[in-house]
Amino acid sequence: RVLSVPGLGLQQNKDTVFFRDGVRRIDFILSYLDDKDGEKKQERRREFEANLKKAGLELETEDKSDSDDLKTYFLKIHAPWEVLATYADVLKIKVPFKESDIPHGQDVPLEWLSRPFRLPEKVMRPQPDYFTSPFDKDKIDFFLIKNQDTFFPPSTRNRIVYYILSRCPYHKEDRKETDKKGIKRLLNNGTYTSAFPLHDCRYWERNTNEQCESERYHLYKNWARFLCFYKEQPLNLIRKYYGEKIGIYFAWLGFYTEMLFFAAVMGVICFTYGVLSYDDNLTSKEICDPSIGGRTVMCPLCDKKCSYWKLNSTCLSSWQSHLFDNEGTVFFAMFMGIWVTLFLEFWKRRQAQLEYEWDLVDFEEEQQQLQIRPEFETKCTDQRLNRITQEMEPYLPLPKKCGRFCLSGVTVLFWMLLIVACITGVIVYRLAVYAAFASIMKDSPTKKIHLVGSLITPQLATSVTASFINFVIIMILNFFYERVAIWITDMEIPKTHLEYENKLTMKMFLFQFVNYYSSCFYVAFFKGKFVGYPGNYTYMFGKYSRLRNEECDPGGCLIELTTQLVIVMTGKQVCGNIQEALLPLLRNWWCSRKARKDQYSRWEQDHDLQNFSQLGLFYEYLEMVIQFGFITLFVASFPLAPLLALCNNILEVRVDAWKFTTQFRRPVAAKAHNIGAWQEILNVVAILSVVTNAFIMAFTSDMIPRLVYLYAYHPGSEATMSGYINNSLSVYDISQIPLLSTPEEGAIPAWFNSSFITTCRYRDYRYPPGHQRQYSHTMQFWHILAAKLAFIIIMEHVVFVVKFFVAWLIPDVPSEVKARIKRERYLIQEYLHNYEVEKLKIQLSQSFIIEPKPEVCTATDKHHVLSECL
Repeated sequence: RVLSVPGLGLQQNKDTVFFRDGVRRIDFILSYLDDKDGEKKQERRREFEANLKKAGLELETEDKSDSDDLKTYFLKIHAPWEVLATYADVLKIKVPFKESDIPHGQDVPLEWLSRPFRLPEKVMRPQPDYFTSPFDKDKIDFFLIKNQDTFFPPSTRNRIVYYILSRCPYHKEDRKETDKKGIKRLLNNGTYTSAFPLHDCRYWERNTNEQCESERYHLYKNWARFLCFYKEQPLNLIRKYYGEKIGIYFAWLGFYTEMLFFAAVMGVICFTYGVLSYDDNLTSKEICDPSIGGRTVMCPLCDKKCSYWKLNSTCLSSWQSHLFDNEGTVFFAMFMGIWVTLFLEFWKRRQAQLEYEWDLVDFEEEQQQLQIRPEFETKCTDQRLNRITQEMEPYLPLPKKCGRFCLSGVTVLFWMLLIVACITGVIVYRLAVYAAFASIMKDSPTKKIHLVGSLITPQLATSVTASFINFVIIMILNFFYERVAIWITDMEIPKTHLEYENKLTMKMFLFQFVNYYSSCFYVAFFKGKFVGYPGNYTYMFGKYSRLRNEECDPGGCLIELTTQLVIVMTGKQVCGNIQEALLPLLRNWWCSRKARKDQYSRWEQDHDLQNFSQLGLFYEYLEMVIQFGFITLFVASFPLAPLLALCNNILEVRVDAWKFTTQFRRPVAAKAHNIGAWQEILNVVAILSVVTNAFIMAFTSDMIPRLVYLYAYHPGSEATMSGYINNSLSVYDISQIPLLSTPEEGAIPAWFNSSFITTCRYRDYRYPPGHQRQYSHTMQFWHILAAKLAFIIIMEHVVFVVKFFVAWLIPDVPSEVKARIKRERYLIQEYLHNYEVEKLKIQLSQSFIIEPKPEVCTATDKHHVLSECL
């Protein structure tokens, strides 16, 4: 290393993760600005740094004159072996004591087929498998300690240092201000501007120091580049570098993407069946047939502005509807109900395997996660005795807690009602603008509009524009509510970080559920269901509002639900990828240019990156869970949804990997043995998806009415679908249409002759005019309704029985993992027993030799100083 020498032009290489001596490793970095009027901040820093030194940490400061902006000071922190060993004992960190003798598994047949998708063994397994045991400082010789400097990996080192930083006080010894402690408080009040561990190298090149593993470089080369999209993920290296919490997220995302492949294949098969059976669709042929659909006059779809129209004008939409509304859709909906169960059950097995491999079997929530939030200590001035620790601690009285909870609930309810109001506004737009589209497209002399009108029906044009407007509203509401949700969660003052995350998770998901899915629920379960009939239409805000409830196309509402789903789902994914990839790329363009300068220090390079907040993974999970809802709740209307999700997730894995590797500071390593509250949310969505898809197939799809006609109402001896369209349309006497609903003179098309055309048709099952029960529902309507209800009950019970059977059949923990866990526990007990026996023999052999050991007192005093931070 080249050191800076006064009077010479030689300078030290700053792109390093070591102190100036080149020996002690930098475990953490604190940065701050030297404010002119910041005397209180200087005092806090002096006390804080003095207490850090008392805790055993070693510090080194980089002056602002050496920084790139000439304003920022950098405090480098190193934890020596004594501190690491003490706190590893406190935190019960598992460390290796013997290399594992359990084989990884037998060779898989046709293993050569998977070789193109594999990564090098040194990347997939950056370290050998060991039997591990909680660290005990009094049994150091029991563990495999070859080198004290490298025994604890950097992720464990920064976790230990952060544990100390989060508890170290910054008040003077003569003052017992228990609330003045922790780096988070100092970051909140501006004493320090940032706190972060260092990346081990630049992501595009290895570290020149052989003592650095250059794991960031290997992650970028083998994981974060998009050209590696077909490769497996180096989960062990991710866990080793970033910690278990981030490792679990990428393991779940990768597993979810793998399982999507099977759903996407089945969806493509279902869609292909719709394409291949295109020419066998008698229903669409009858609609498009000039002698059937061309002679069928339909009743107006809106008052005054809409006129009579011919059935064959919906020819194209009926063909489009058949692609998704066919016999294969029923099978696919049931398949997806079972697929969800398989996904969740196999993930539990995969999670159990990771728990074993990553030493999380006996994991309990760390004190780091359960520690009291600084905000709770600051805002809660009341104190009470903790029954466990017998120490006074801050608490929030019940009346204040109830008041804050009620205010939070009212705020969430208000925003949900705001969503409903916005959806109602979109529905009003659909009702109001439909007449405009109908008048433009009916018989325009302009060729351009006539061409569009021949390809797009007023229903489709209204649905597409309304879907885009709804998507814009969703994004706007989402932007504001994210801030509101954080505000009301802060207002509730959760005591621990885990409680804070769970409360925010429930608020955000509840809002996102209503925000993203409400429009799809409207199209699926409300549109076209409460229309009425000519002469007695149902109006949205009463008869005088002139806003008639929407009707479905003669081919059904499923194609409109498909349109809504595609626009909202695809729009969200595109916007999310732009926000995640392009914006950070533009933001850090200048920083990446500076990062190639030799004198741009490692801590400055990381300081210029984005901070990875505690809620960083929260937004990643939320995005994927919302997508999971789209591909399960409404998948019966769009079998290609899993394919879109698969393509997005292949990109999402690499975008997230790229962000973590190149755009974010290195996060503090944290442990987690599962995906937390998201697991229960996925279970609820999985159960709800069975119900929604059963109702979509029964009430939104036209499948049940077609089957009832085919097997019960077809007039001929041979069961065919010929005549279905005529059977599904009821008749109404034009002369009985009320004046309020009669089309205007200018809206009536030229082909309509009132002297020859005396009736119009509408989509329903009612008796014709002149019948003694005219315009009341026929028996076929009640038969179809009974068939729909029967289908819902049968489908739900079949899918639920299969789900619960599969869940019972597949154990949550693989038998091999159970055997490995028992084997490891047995070996730990055996080796500990042998160790204690050998240690006792040595003590007995030396029992008659008395040697003074003055250093014991020093070690005890040192341990006492370190424990002051707890």
